[in-house]
Amino acid sequence: MIARIWHGVVPIEKAQAYLDYLAGFGFRDYQAYAGFRGAHLLHRTEEARMQVLLLSLWDSREAIVAYAGAEIERAHYYPYDLECLIDPAPNVQHYEVRAGDAGLDLVRRCCE
Repeated sequence: MIARIWHGVVPIEKAQAYLDYLAGFGFRDYQAYAGFRGAHLLHRTEEARMQVLLLSLWDSREAIVAYAGAEIERAHYYPYDLECLIDPAPNVQHYEVRAGDAGLDLVRRCCE
């Protein structure tokens, strides 16, 4: 399994709408792709900005290619992302999932 990790920053006045967008449209978009196993959306507020971390889980790099295209290290943005984000990061990170805990097992079960 591969974890795909993306980080973004939004101004606090757009934060709730952006989180709703990611939890709604973003997760539905992921679910359209074979090999998507689940995701976690994390956030924290720092002064007038919200830090957002999105960790998605995929069966393989090939599954990520189907979602993001051949250059899987490049971030995959939609127009609303670009309306909300402050200085969008051009890249994401990938990690092989070596071991999980009950939380990851729960994500796998709910998405099967």
